[in-house]
Amino acid sequence: MIRKKILVVEDESRMRRLIGDYLKREGYHVLEAKDGKEGLRIFEEGNIDLVILDIMMPAIDGWTVCRKIRKVSDVPIVILTARSEESDELFGFELGADEYVTKPFRPKILVARVKALLKRRSMNIEKTIIFDGLEIDMDAHRVIINGEEIDMTPKEYELLVYMANNQGKALSREQILDGVWGYDYYGDLRTVDTHIKRLRIKLKDKNDIIQTVRGVGYRFEVKK
Repeated sequence: MIRKKILVVEDESRMRRLIGDYLKREGYHVLEAKDGKEGLRIFEEGNIDLVILDIMMPAIDGWTVCRKIRKVSDVPIVILTARSEESDELFGFELGADEYVTKPFRPKILVARVKALLKRRSMNIEKTIIFDGLEIDMDAHRVIINGEEIDMTPKEYELLVYMANNQGKALSREQILDGVWGYDYYGDLRTVDTHIKRLRIKLKDKNDIIQTVRGVGYRFEVKK
């Protein structure tokens, strides 16, 4: 079995080794970078399955690294930071991060999130989901509305796929948070509302496909 390659970009050597040791125990192939510049160089060498990325780094900060990676790849990105402000977390998701972990954290929890991200990435229940004017191509990781490809962040795409795979079900915010962000995600339930709002904007004239269920959460409903 081919081992998954994980890139850890972290300027604190002790933290970098700690994360690397825990991941190696789980059988992952770990590559380490001491700053953003080195991280981008290693990433460009190819075939990275997941990136763990610190924000506050010399040379090139984590935000810039995340932005550059997202221009060329949808690889899962886990943001590490000592900052816990909601605005920073939302900014990270807007840049395309999949997880946001605040320091200090328990390494075992980080490993659990890595496993969950890699598992969700490999689990494609259907290759293509097609509704009236809306197509979700699982192989190509593309969303097409009325023939036009829509640009979405990885988390927006994952949210849409989760909702589509649960068509007709009234899903609570807790269920959506668990299904898309993972059971051990510590963020606020408002994260779901924020992403639903952005997703509806991108769905344009198909935005009513995600309905608000008062007192519960949301439902993906295709009109007959």
